[in-house]
Amino acid sequence: MPPLERLLSIMAQLRDPQRGCDWDTAQTFETIAPYTIEEAYEVADAIARKDMAALKDELGDLLLQVVFHSRIAEEAGHFAFADVAAAISDKMEARHPHIFGDSSEQDHSREERWERIKAEERAAKGASSALDGVALALPAALRAEKLQKRAARVGFDWPDVEGPAQKLVEEIGELAEAETEQHRFEEAGDMLFAAVNLVRAYGIPAEEALRAANAKFERRFAGMEALAKARGLDFASLTLDKQEALWVDVKTSEPGKAS
Repeated sequence: MPPLERLLSIMAQLRDPQRGCDWDTAQTFETIAPYTIEEAYEVADAIARKDMAALKDELGDLLLQVVFHSRIAEEAGHFAFADVAAAISDKMEARHPHIFGDSSEQDHSREERWERIKAEERAAKGASSALDGVALALPAALRAEKLQKRAARVGFDWPDVEGPAQKLVEEIGELAEAETEQHRFEEAGDMLFAAVNLVRAYGIPAEEALRAANAKFERRFAGMEALAKARGLDFASLTLDKQEALWVDVKTSEPGKAS
């Protein structure tokens, strides 16, 4: 049996009401969705680690999520896996007319084609705003960037980095001046949104930059703990100044690091 057909058959058996797995038969779109998001992140993690064996496994786990959702939909009479494959095939051909269709599309830039086609797709789905269709489940920094890019496409954007830089300073001040918990909460969100906008103005993907910063902090913090242990020190009992000294030692030991 071809591998994909085998996988579809396995999922059908797992979901069989009489002879299937109790856990699998109990699942719904809603209960599976968090696993789908988790598996997508694990794919990204394997890529970041350049671990091809892990990437193969994680792509399989992600594919299973597509098969799982498709099976639930098929049982409810909505669509099947073949419909999912057909729909994405249609979409890819429609989004690449210069490859699969009208040769005159060669005269337009990739960005022009992409924006026109995406706008047509949103209009066909009944979109009434330039911001419609940005998935709510996206990580907050990524969704903020996408919202900002959508707004920029219709002219709502600063012409250079000075505007978003000043806006971030303004939002930091407003957070400092906020007097209630709710006000601080709102101003914190505004500050983070402004920070994403500034990063975007520099052409840097905020989500990727923050992920890299998280990894750097994690690596350096572990380095501090290891250095303290090697020196016979209990890291948690050190003063902040001494912990900071360890941080500096770890940071300066990393060649080519700017911060």
